[in-house]
Amino acid sequence: MKKSQQTTSLLFSGMAFALVLFIPDAALAHLVTTGMGPVYDGIGHLLLTPEDLIPVFAVAVYAGLRGKAPGRLALYFFPLAWMAGGFAGLLVTSAPNFPMPVLSFLILGALIAADLHLPDKIITLLVIAVGTIHGFYNGIAMEGGPGVSGLFGITSTLFVLVSITAAFIVSLQAAWARVVVRVTGSWISAVGLLMLGWLAKGNG
Repeated sequence: MKKSQQTTSLLFSGMAFALVLFIPDAALAHLVTTGMGPVYDGIGHLLLTPEDLIPVFAVAVYAGLRGKAPGRLALYFFPLAWMAGGFAGLLVTSAPNFPMPVLSFLILGALIAADLHLPDKIITLLVIAVGTIHGFYNGIAMEGGPGVSGLFGITSTLFVLVSITAAFIVSLQAAWARVVVRVTGSWISAVGLLMLGWLAKGNG
């Protein structure tokens, strides 16, 4: 009974944290300067950029829903893909016009909401794709700022966030808890749709 209460408390705390991230005022359109060096600037950029942070949690949540093996794959492949994409982003000067990161909200949110069972190989490819795309955009943002050191700060933080989140989701056994997680996925997709709408309105 005590373990169930602890799980419930952790779950609702996570939901409250996610809701705070959805507040538009929390989004920052520039690099964060912590005053503690480029590594911490990179960490601050990730933690204070919802369009990156929410997909990170979404990847970990979906991998955790699929079990221990996909969770372990995400733990290692996601930070490595992010780093590789970041190095590529450092070599270019401008981002593509198409808002690729928005697709992460739509696809990952839908996968979580549907609790879709995909083969481990497909999940791994999805994890690599999301990590590479977001890493690429981060690399563009880091160029002229924290640079490679900032990317190392981000990827080390990713390893910690994915490991904690995926392990927590794997531990959820109650059916109602998984339903709550799936509802969170639908919220993520809804945010993606709103972002697309804002972009379309801005370009119209």
